[in-house]
Amino acid sequence: MPLHKVININSSTTIFLWKITESFEDLFDEVQLKDINLIRLNTMKSELHQRGFLSVRKLLSHCGYTDFDLIYDQSGKPYLEDGKHISISHSHEFSTIVLSDQNIGIDLELVKEKVLRIAPRFMDISHLDNLSEQDQMKKATIIWGIKEAVFKLKNEVGISFTDHIFEDPFLLSDKKGTAKLRFNEGVEQFTIVFEEIENYMLVCALKDE
Repeated sequence: MPLHKVININSSTTIFLWKITESFEDLFDEVQLKDINLIRLNTMKSELHQRGFLSVRKLLSHCGYTDFDLIYDQSGKPYLEDGKHISISHSHEFSTIVLSDQNIGIDLELVKEKVLRIAPRFMDISHLDNLSEQDQMKKATIIWGIKEAVFKLKNEVGISFTDHIFEDPFLLSDKKGTAKLRFNEGVEQFTIVFEEIENYMLVCALKDE
């Protein structure tokens, strides 16, 4: 399937979303991989993960890049050779990348019942008060995504979802919010943008200047 959706966050930040309907073989035939990433692909045990990995390369191609333009630092954070910032996520049927002139983080999560069981481990569960069970699942998934996106943006050892990343109150209808990182005796502020895509939550974090 071609590109599923494009979301413009601001003048220099765009999200690209791919719905993965192709077979592994079709995706593999349509992309070129660096040797190191071909090895990485072949070590993946799940075909679902392999298809997500390859569909990200399809998104890169749509944006005028190839696998050869994508590099990773020692901690696994992706960069593009031309200096453009990129963040990557994939989950089950979807993959996504965001390109920006500023450092950015993105996360994509399938909404599942399990998130409510683990919610007390990573969030203030009072943020789920007065919501239906379905909306609690959606909001908890967004909050997990906020923490993932901020963590990806910062990419620093020692950051804890529970102890260091805090979402400010928001409504599901807002489609945006704010969050703080309290780490190493400093406080950083982030703008959060989120959107429901079928039964998935897409969350993007940008650092406030």
